[in-house]
Amino acid sequence: MPADRPVIVTVPGKINLALGVGARRADGYHDLVTLFQAVSLYDRVTAEAAPAGEIGLVMAGVDVAALGPPEDNLAVRAARLLASRRAPGAGVLLTVLKGIPVAGGMGGGSADAAGALLACERLWHLAPDRAGLLGLAAELGSDVPFLTLGGTAVGRGRGEDLSPVPTTGEWSWVLVTSAEGLSTPLVFARFDELTPNPPAPGLPAGLLDALAGGDPYALGPLLRNDLAAAALDLRPDLAATLQAGRDRGAVAGIVSGSGPTCAFLAADAADAGRLAEELRRDGIGRSVHVVSGPARIGFRHEGRG
Repeated sequence: MPADRPVIVTVPGKINLALGVGARRADGYHDLVTLFQAVSLYDRVTAEAAPAGEIGLVMAGVDVAALGPPEDNLAVRAARLLASRRAPGAGVLLTVLKGIPVAGGMGGGSADAAGALLACERLWHLAPDRAGLLGLAAELGSDVPFLTLGGTAVGRGRGEDLSPVPTTGEWSWVLVTSAEGLSTPLVFARFDELTPNPPAPGLPAGLLDALAGGDPYALGPLLRNDLAAAALDLRPDLAATLQAGRDRGAVAGIVSGSGPTCAFLAADAADAGRLAEELRRDGIGRSVHVVSGPARIGFRHEGRG
C-alpha cells in the first residue's frame, strides 16, 4: 500500500579526496581505491504515489536542459530496478530538484539514483534492507552505493565496496565547475594510454590519520588523483584553474574524480568564502561553490493541505 504522503530525500554530491586507479580488468572496469566525501550541494528527490506500474519523472533546477531523456535517467532506472526486485507493479512519480551541477563529476546522476532507491523503499513500505539496497545501487553505478550513505568512506573494487571513515570536525571546500563536461570513459581510456602498467591502487600513507586529526594543513599534501594526468591531458585548461586556486591561497587543489570539477581545500569556512569571492571576481570557471563535508542524507515526509 502506498504511503499517504510523498517522501523527500535530500542527497549530497561527492568529491574524491583521493583516487587510486589500477589496471583495467577483464570486465572493462578498473580496480579503484578511493576516498569519498559527501559535500553540501544537494539534489532533492521526491517520491509520491502513482498508478500501479507507472514510473514517471519531473526534473527541475540547474542545468536540466543538459540531461537526456527520462527513460535513460538513473533515478528512473533505480525505481524500476527496486520495483522489479522487491515491489512488482509498484508505481511512483519522482520529482528531482537539481542542486548538484550536471556533468561536473560530483555524482549528481548517482545521487538521484540513490535518492530514488531510498525514497521508494519508504514510499512502498518495504522493510529496510541496507545490504540489499547497496547491492542494487552497485548495479546502477560505481558512485551510487556511497551516495546512499553519505559521510566519508573508502571505496574499493569499482568503488562499491565501502568502509565508513571517521573524520574530525567540518572540512571546508571551494568547488569550481567547468562550462564543458569531461567524459569519464574517455578519461579512463586516456589513463590506460598514459599508464599502461599501473601499480595496485592504494591511498596515500597518513591520509586517514589526517582526516581523523582534523587539520587541513596535514590533509592538503595527501590529496591525490591518479586520473588527474589524463584529465589534464584532455582538458589542459583545468591546469590554469588549479593554479588559480593555489595562487589565491587554497591549502590544496585537486581535480575531483574524472573531472572537470576542481576541489580546493580551505583552512576554514571563512577562508573558503574569501577564496570563492576572489575566484568569482576573477572569472575562474563556470561557477564557484563553497561547500562543507562530510554531508549527510536527509529524509522527511511532505505534509498535505
